[in-house]
Amino acid sequence: MTESIPPHSHCQICGKAIPVSETFCSEECKEKYNNMMKKRKLMVYAMYALIAVIVILFMLQ
Repeated sequence: MTESIPPHSHCQICGKAIPVSETFCSEECKEKYNNMMKKRKLMVYAMYALIAVIVILFMLQ
């Protein structure tokens, strides 16, 4: 027979089933997410800086 699955969401890091109102299953997953976002933001800034350096080098030639 079919079982009724209550409404739920999944943790963005590990994929565990959690209540709909929550985003992460634990503080550990929340911390991993925050660290991942910091690294991603740093990579975006580094990419913009690299593009700026390349544009400046082409303008100087």
